[in-house]
This record gives sequence, structure tokens and C-alpha cells, in this order.
Amino acid sequence: MTIERTDARALRALIDAVGAAHWDARMAELGHGVARGQYSGRALAQRHAVELTLDRLRRGLNRAPGIAERLLLDLAAETAQVFNLITPDARDRLRAALRLALSGDNTLVPLFHLIRTAMLHQRRGFAVDFAGIEDGAPFDLLLRRDGAEAEVACDVASAEDGRDVHRGAWVRLMDRVDPDLQTWLAAHPGRYLLKMTLPQGLRSDEADHDRLAALHGRIRDLLVEQRRADHDEAAVLRLDPLLLAAAQASETGLMNSLRREFGHEAHLAVTAAGRGVFVMAARAGRENEVAVAMRRRMAAVAPTRLTGTRPGILALFIEDTDRAEWRHLRERLELEGETRQFLTGPAARCVVAVTCTSRLELFGTPAPDGAEGGELRFRNPSHPAARMPALAPAVLSSM
Repeated sequence: MTIERTDARALRALIDAVGAAHWDARMAELGHGVARGQYSGRALAQRHAVELTLDRLRRGLNRAPGIAERLLLDLAAETAQVFNLITPDARDRLRAALRLALSGDNTLVPLFHLIRTAMLHQRRGFAVDFAGIEDGAPFDLLLRRDGAEAEVACDVASAEDGRDVHRGAWVRLMDRVDPDLQTWLAAHPGRYLLKMTLPQGLRSDEADHDRLAALHGRIRDLLVEQRRADHDEAAVLRLDPLLLAAAQASETGLMNSLRREFGHEAHLAVTAAGRGVFVMAARAGRENEVAVAMRRRMAAVAPTRLTGTRPGILALFIEDTDRAEWRHLRERLELEGETRQFLTGPAARCVVAVTCTSRLELFGTPAPDGAEGGELRFRNPSHPAARMPALAPAVLSSM
């Protein structure tokens, strides 16, 4: 079974809005990137899963679309419909936004977050205007219901902002180290675990290029010299036998066991060669502060994106997080605590509610991994409009 004709038309309409040549060039660029380093290629495919999935759907499937694919098709169709209904000037702005999303390190996630937020509020009975696209307003959406109005500012923030060891830097390190591990395992078959603590962190920016190269050199020297430990103020390395029973199982089973052993904050990688298995596990020198970083982001965004003339809703999409971390942020109430702290500050004076979502909700992941109802929502009880019945479906706290 291939995708329905209506879906195919919607995909074509979306690609026509971008420009077929621009879309094809972007897909070729992503394809080359995915084919590069083992770890960076996998990370690139995950980051650009939306675009790559839509392109695969465009070329047809031999099965019915899954839940995530179905949702992406709906978002693509809604985006194409918005493009066709808005004014010519607004159409130019949306086309520019689409092309920007399909360039550099950008993705379609911010735009699809905007479209999904609009769709959620339409289902809740609100009339929704795309004020940002149509009128150049600083906020994105204007909601209307039973005489009440509210502004919605959609924003995307990266969980990397709350980590000392970035996943992007970890991926680049593994691409550099993996050939050394393959060679070393061939000469030293067995099961090994290299644990690393990085008190100074490891970031994705160019400033940490030298630190990444130095860490690679230290790992290589540790292996060549067959030492068990190496430490200074920048890194603590320890090489031990891998004793987990799952080391004899599949890589998936091993990774699940490692995640249980080291927790959601650890960066993990497995290299296998012949009968040898080499696991690397790294942590920062202190706990991640993802929720704290999100509070700071809210405080920076709200005063600049919401006018204060109407109740404001800040719709925050948290990128670069996975199932384990997302559940931890919710179940430990870290995100709730930091959001409610933000709502007590002066930067939140015009904010009646904050919503938080991630890729898990975008792709339709059910609870408990995804948030119940498709988003977390926190009402600001001190805002004058917090108890307006007309706004209740958009502002009442979800937990």
C-alpha cells in the first residue's frame, strides 16, 4: 500500500511551496551527510528525521504510514493549506521560513511546532490567525474564543544548553575514536568499559575543538600504553573489564543495560570488532541543568515575543532530548518546578500559561514516554486572565 493520493498531493504542495530544486538539493545534502561518519551520520539522520521521512513518503511506501508518519503527513498538509490561504506577502514570508528551515543545521521542527500548536488550539475550539506570518507580529498565533483573545509565541530551545557535555561533541569524539578502538580490539579481543568524567565539559562549538582533539589523544595513548587510568583537571579516564551480563547479548540489549547502569545523563557508545566489545561512557562533572536552561530561555523570550496587550501563551519546544531524559524531566517535576519559578518573575507578567513539548509528542509517542494530551501545560495563577472560561482549554494546567 502506498500513501493516499491526498497525502501525495499535500507533499507535492509543500515541496512546491519550498521549490522542488531547493528541496531536492537539501535531500541530496542530507543523504551525503548521513553516509559520512558512523556516529555523526546516525545523529544527522535523527536530527533531520522529519525531512528525511517526508522525502521517503514522497517516493512512496510499500505499507501504510505509521503513527509518526501519519502525523507528519498531517502537518505537511496543514502547512501547504496555510501557504495557499494566506496573502501573497505572507506567502513570501512562509516560503522564506521554509527555505531557512531547509538549510544549514536547521530543521522543519520549529515550523511544524508552530503548525501543530495551531492545530491543537483549533481542535480546542479556538479560531486561530497566523499573526506572525500574515502580519509580521512578534508573536506567532492569535487565538479567539467566545470574545476572548490570547497571543501565542512558539519557540524552540535545545536541551544542549543545560549540558556541560554536548551530544554533538560526543558524536564527533566517537567518530574520531572508533577507528582506534576497532584496531585495538582486533589485537586485544575481550570486553572493555572506558568510563570518563569530564569536569570541564565538552561542547559542540569551535572553541572546544582543541579540547576534543586532546581528549582523543589521551584515549588513544591510554590504549597504546595499556594503562588503566589517566586523570587531570580536564578528564578522569578509567579502563575496566565490562562485567555486564548483557555484554554477550545484542547491542540493543547491551545499551538498555548500560542506560540502567549509568542513568539518563550518561553519553554511551558501543564498538564491536570480532569477539571484542568496547563500551565508552562519559558524564560531565556535575548534573545537567536542562530545566534551568529552559527557565532562562522562557525569561529571555517572553518579553520580546509577547506584546502584553493580551494574555500571552509561551509554547516551548524542547529539542535534543530523548525518552529517558524527557521522562526524567517530567516525573522528577524538574521542568514543572523551573517553569513555575519563571511564572513568579517579572518576565512572566504577560504570560498566562506555558506549554512544553518535545519530538516525542510531535511524533505521537503515547504516555508515559510522551506527555499525556500531547503537551505539558502550566497556568500562571497570578495572571488576570488565568480563570477566564473562554481561555480554559488553552491555559489550564495539565498536571
